[in-house]
Amino acid sequence: MAQQRNAGQTVITILKWSTGIVGLVAMIAWTGGFLHPKVEAGRLPVTSGRPLPSDAETLTVEKKPLAPRIDVVGTVSSAEKVYLSARISAYVQSVGVTAGSAVKKGRVLISLDDREIKEKRAAAEINLKQAQTEYQRTLSLYKKKAATEQALTAAESHYDAAQSRVAEIKVMQTYTRIRSPIDGVVTDRRVEVGDLANPGQVLLTVYDPLNMRIEVPVPVRLIEKLSLNQAVDITLDRPARSFKGTVSAIVSEIDPLSRTQLVKIHIDDNKGDILPGTFGRAWLHEDAYPAIVVPSSAVMSLGQLEMVQIVENGLILRRMVKVGCSYGPRVEILSGLADGDVILVSPLKE
Repeated sequence: MAQQRNAGQTVITILKWSTGIVGLVAMIAWTGGFLHPKVEAGRLPVTSGRPLPSDAETLTVEKKPLAPRIDVVGTVSSAEKVYLSARISAYVQSVGVTAGSAVKKGRVLISLDDREIKEKRAAAEINLKQAQTEYQRTLSLYKKKAATEQALTAAESHYDAAQSRVAEIKVMQTYTRIRSPIDGVVTDRRVEVGDLANPGQVLLTVYDPLNMRIEVPVPVRLIEKLSLNQAVDITLDRPARSFKGTVSAIVSEIDPLSRTQLVKIHIDDNKGDILPGTFGRAWLHEDAYPAIVVPSSAVMSLGQLEMVQIVENGLILRRMVKVGCSYGPRVEILSGLADGDVILVSPLKE
């Protein structure tokens, strides 16, 4: 009995394993496609892109000569800037302007204490009157043969010296009134009432706001592209707009450290609102070469990638490009586009 039972269990186990193996083989055959008719290998048709809207604005790319612009940075200054200083040593009596004040030519800006000079002038004028009286008396005696020619010459010399002394003091007295030599704006005030002004000491600085220029250090390799009286485009940070300029001077000396030459460019269309020290750029043009330039609006950024949308067979596709310099509302495409490519001026949103 026990042997029959063991034999039955062995048969059942064998049947279970056999059924499992047959099921596994059938599953492998099904998933492997052995039970289906074979399909020949090939490429499934895939349509990329989306249809071009009827109102989309397109542009056919074309290579054209392009003269790239090079910017050279510089600083604005006034072509007429005057440093006012004292010619005599005296205390400051009054200062009639502050930094930023607009002044007219001839206006008194600083008054110095002139009391000592007035006393010297009064004494010199008294001495002049005495010398004049003595000269006239000696001349009268000389005409009457009562005075020698030597005495007349001495009196005349004393009279001339007295006149010169009075004239000298009058000139010195004008030094106590420091006037503006130009119509301009005060840019720097370095003195206050009560300060002692010494000869050569700068007290005020005045510049002409209508006579401004930008000074740019131009690399030696580009200096041949500039000449006197040449028109140059200029852009400034303040006011933030473009100007026309004219080359007024090219310094005939090369900076040994930067290998540049200083070029001074007069700002032509100046309205008087440009401040000294303003940062600016002068634009020079390189030799022309064929290039592709498209509207800046045609380029879209995806992260760090730049792309345009092109049109092929009525469908819109994306293409990655490499962008170069900008020229106002247009930008140069260095790679990614070729002659004849059609792009969207305003890319459609994805």
